[in-house]
Amino acid sequence: MPEIKKIGVIGAGQMGSGIAHVCAQSGYDVIVSDISEEVLQKSLANIAKNLDRQVQKGKLSEEEKAATLSRISTGTDLSVFGDADLVIEAATENENLKRDIFKKLVPNLKPEALVATNTSSISITRLAASTDRPAKFMGMHFMNPVPVMQLVELIRGIATDEETFEAVRELTARIGKTAAVAEDFPAFIVNRILLPMINEAVYTLYEGVGGVEAIDTALKLGANHPMGPLELADFIGLDTCLAVMQVLYEGLADSKYRPCPLLVKYVEAGWVGRKVGRGFYDYSKNPPVPTR
Repeated sequence: MPEIKKIGVIGAGQMGSGIAHVCAQSGYDVIVSDISEEVLQKSLANIAKNLDRQVQKGKLSEEEKAATLSRISTGTDLSVFGDADLVIEAATENENLKRDIFKKLVPNLKPEALVATNTSSISITRLAASTDRPAKFMGMHFMNPVPVMQLVELIRGIATDEETFEAVRELTARIGKTAAVAEDFPAFIVNRILLPMINEAVYTLYEGVGGVEAIDTALKLGANHPMGPLELADFIGLDTCLAVMQVLYEGLADSKYRPCPLLVKYVEAGWVGRKVGRGFYDYSKNPPVPTR
């Protein structure tokens, strides 16, 4: 079975930063790459901030925090992954972008290196086909926020070999996560169930059945959900929600997965949730107020 000692992460956004955090905290050397040095520095600052929270809660010592940060390095070129044993792609949920990244990545990798994608919905088999190593490629879908959420969905493509799967499953356990094995169908398990619920909540708003706060309150108190579906959509990012629904709609050819026109309209307006300060709620207000 391949031995994983050094892990690469492509993408220094919220997901990539979280993956780097948990891997480094578990003792792995991690290198994070993004096209912008500014984004990389912001990522390191966010990781340090999240580690500080763990220290304040007594879950981590100052020495462990310093050791974790010392294991993380950064770079803006894919050549930094030359000695990585596993590279996890955590870029935006866009198939063409991901395929382009993989085509540029593989010439920089050693022959035995494994590759994983953090996609939440896209075919692992199709993404693997854009590399020179489909047998050493699989899905490793972390949940957001990565340091907090316990689950990682593991998804084999049609060509993924058993050694790759077992190596990644062992890594998942070593970083303190629980694996759920999913087949390579559109959106896998979590988003196959979760995103249609969110989409239906947007339809409920669109059709005037309830307002933003009423819908969220109903699901929080009536179904014991920790966040309402529209609040959760803002947290995930409405652009990501739309991308997953489009994958489901196109991949399964079933009208029940048609993205709500209101979700499309919000994304077209650039109102994609917390990361831009406006989605179904306006986050410039304290507390946030509904935008519809």
